[in-house]
Amino acid sequence: MTHVKSRDIDNMSDEAREARLLELREDLLQLRAQQALGGSASNLGAYKATRRSIARLLTKMNDKKE
Repeated sequence: MTHVKSRDIDNMSDEAREARLLELREDLLQLRAQQALGGSASNLGAYKATRRSIARLLTKMNDKKE
């Protein structure tokens, strides 16, 4: 599952957010490798969703710090 909703992020603990962020970054790395090797069009959707999920997590984590 690469997509993470804001509602799900709100219900996560800080440790769960960190773990999910690491998992999403690993997924993104794999998707980038597939894309570089000429991946299919379905990978483009997963790539975009993963990037947005990472951005959502980082935004929520930074909001908590303030």
